Amino acid sequence: MKLRRARAYRRGRIEIIPMIDVMFFLLVTFMLASLSMQSLNSITVNLPQGNAPNLEHKEPVTLTITKDSKIFLDKTPTTLSSMVFTLKTMLTEQDPGVVVNADSAAPEGIVVQAMLQARRAGINHFLIAVKRE
Repeated sequence: MKLRRARAYRRGRIEIIPMIDVMFFLLVTFMLASLSMQSLNSITVNLPQGNAPNLEHKEPVTLTITKDSKIFLDKTPTTLSSMVFTLKTMLTEQDPGVVVNADSAAPEGIVVQAMLQARRAGINHFLIAVKRE
């Protein structure tokens, strides 16, 4: 005579939904942490719209021009006349490039004059900062 158990035997299951939730939480946490580590030595300005590849340089010198024609080199205020001397002291031999971080409302003449002064300081490569569309 065969006796039946009162309860049916159930196999254990691995629930993956909580594991997926944890993985997404970790992904978002690391994304936000990496964004907070990014540092540009510039003043906040309203950048123009455009498509551009990501910046590949390590800690570049940033030339910032605000809408009221103020000029900054890595958050250091400067003028057009003293910009060549200030920029030469900031440059390294291996990376003769500058990120131009000009406000979209800044006068184009000031931006061009600042870039010409940077060229006098020995800059050959300019990277233009834009806001992604």
